[in-house]
Amino acid sequence: MSDVTATEQAEPLRLLSADALRLRATPTRVLVEQDADRFAGFSAQGAGLLLDYSRQHIDAGAREALCRLADQAGLRDAITAMWRGDHINSTEDRAALHVALRQPSGACIGGPAVEQTVLEERERMLAFAEAVRGGAIKSSSGRSFNHVVNIGIGGSDLGPAMAIEALRPFRAGGPRVSCVSNVDGNALMDLLAELEPARTLFVVASKTFTTQETMANAQSARAWIEQQLGAAAIPSHFAAVSVNTAAMNAFGVNNDYRFLMWDWVGGRYSLWSSIGVSIAIAIGREHFLSLLAGAHAMDCHFHDTPWQKNLPVLMALLGVWNINMLRLPTLAVLPYDSRLARFPAYLQQLEMESNGKSVSIGGKPLQHETAPVLWGEPGNNAQHSFFQLLHQGSARAALDFVLPVHSSCGRQDHQDLAIANCLAQAEALLRGQQGADVPPYKQQPGDRPSSIVVLERLTPSALGSLLALYEHKVFAQSVIWGINAFDQWGVELGKKLCEALLPAVRGSTSAAHNAPAVLAHIRALRANSSKG
Repeated sequence: MSDVTATEQAEPLRLLSADALRLRATPTRVLVEQDADRFAGFSAQGAGLLLDYSRQHIDAGAREALCRLADQAGLRDAITAMWRGDHINSTEDRAALHVALRQPSGACIGGPAVEQTVLEERERMLAFAEAVRGGAIKSSSGRSFNHVVNIGIGGSDLGPAMAIEALRPFRAGGPRVSCVSNVDGNALMDLLAELEPARTLFVVASKTFTTQETMANAQSARAWIEQQLGAAAIPSHFAAVSVNTAAMNAFGVNNDYRFLMWDWVGGRYSLWSSIGVSIAIAIGREHFLSLLAGAHAMDCHFHDTPWQKNLPVLMALLGVWNINMLRLPTLAVLPYDSRLARFPAYLQQLEMESNGKSVSIGGKPLQHETAPVLWGEPGNNAQHSFFQLLHQGSARAALDFVLPVHSSCGRQDHQDLAIANCLAQAEALLRGQQGADVPPYKQQPGDRPSSIVVLERLTPSALGSLLALYEHKVFAQSVIWGINAFDQWGVELGKKLCEALLPAVRGSTSAAHNAPAVLAHIRALRANSSKG
């Protein structure tokens, strides 16, 4: 990615305005009706997925202009730089090599040393996961584990939690796996009430082993094990993914239950690494390798395919078009499979933490919008929740439908109904409902742009492809917008302020450096709590 000024970066976007103006007078439904082969011309396949973007408000001319935009932004060189291991995370002077985490032997992504390190650590992690699943690794009482609890937050929670739920049919033969993240303690305390201490293993997922929320939950879990089984039991009941050896020593993590992270792996891109150990315990070695293989297949598709048939690039360009040309600031993601219930939440971090930026790589204020506000729910639930706004509301959104063809639970009659609902909604959002004989309260403008991502079945491989599709979409958009997708400085200020405020919240009188209004608020909270 070249270090260009914000003005230079905005110029190619302005060149698209002629196409946007040309298409403004033609509703999308007219584009569809005028082209009998619209689906064939505006769909693409790769890595086991089908992208149908025939209901997007573009034509062949706009698509070609968007592809030229990708060229002008230097996307091909940026992809090459990522694969090579260049430090494309410029503000932290790091590579962004999550693609190396799912490479097979011989791919040499990031270079021979990176490949060897990844494969060795992957094998250590998978061997551990299989030993936990099979009962070879036992608790302090010599019993097998029947419950594993992943303690993390952000990418150390959203990825594992989403994947474990999505792949529920592939979890046979292993212990139950749960994920805990929020610092308020409710999820952890509710879970501990159900667990058998002598058969519970905790995995603490924190690269630094200092993440406030994660360590608060981990310390509470540690105290629970110590109270129930004694301090000597701690090493048998705690594994960790971290680089902080001293902190793990102090905590009591078993030396053989520790797994590495690398500084070139961002949290939201980390489920492919040892952060995925809880996923591997849940689904087993072969299914975890299939998850990696599906992602690698999409990596190869992204790396090698021309823009016009490249699924991540097409999705990226459509997003740029909708945000910057059609002024659609939000993206609703609607999976028609309830096993993907956590997929929108996972994408919220991936998209908004990556591209929620307003400053270019060159340090200049941007003159264009970037990431959408992303939201969503499983499709049928959403239809009876917020689809009213999508159809008739004054606020408009772009939409991604995610549609498995085959049932995840063996009830194809139910999935057929889900498919019919998905296609009906896409058509209704496209065509709307107008006319002199339609009363105003029933009028629907239509022309809501949507794409449908189709997968044959929600398998580990298909999930890997789907996640990598969105990862690469986000990266491609960051290149076009001229921003760094791999830092997240916006989350740091709140963390620092929390550290400063915590002593005051806990009653310290030496917290005068905090803002007077905040201290007044704390006093009011304390006064109200004393009344309760």
